[in-house]
Amino acid sequence: MMADTVSEAALKALTAALSAGMPADAVCERNVALPKRIPAGGQVIVRDGDPGDPEVLFSPTLYVYSHIAQVDVLFEEGDQAARDAGFDVLKTAIGAALESDRTLGGVVDHVEAQAPSPLEIVAEGVEAIKAATLKIELNYETSDPLA
Repeated sequence: MMADTVSEAALKALTAALSAGMPADAVCERNVALPKRIPAGGQVIVRDGDPGDPEVLFSPTLYVYSHIAQVDVLFEEGDQAARDAGFDVLKTAIGAALESDRTLGGVVDHVEAQAPSPLEIVAEGVEAIKAATLKIELNYETSDPLA
């Protein structure tokens, strides 16, 4: 079995760190479809995002990425106050997971989240959902953009 590329290793490490930091009744997954029903503790979905154009250093050649992964944060249960509180618990758990290890076990040089812009999604006949997509910057380098 081949080793993961640097970008794949970074995304797996991010997903593992967020999963480990989630409250017990929340779910964290990677690249799944939006659920029909959100678990009681909320759901976090890590999306691969965009590695962007690297900065290229020469001699030896090195590609330096500021990869922006996207993380969907969803909370549905209860009234407005309960949704606000539940969403805040998920957001705080993500922040604490990143703060506890800014290198994700040495897989990246640095990881940093950007503040979310939450919104309330309301549809007739179902509970409202508080949601946001966080941008999480994964900084890493590789000698080959495909490796």
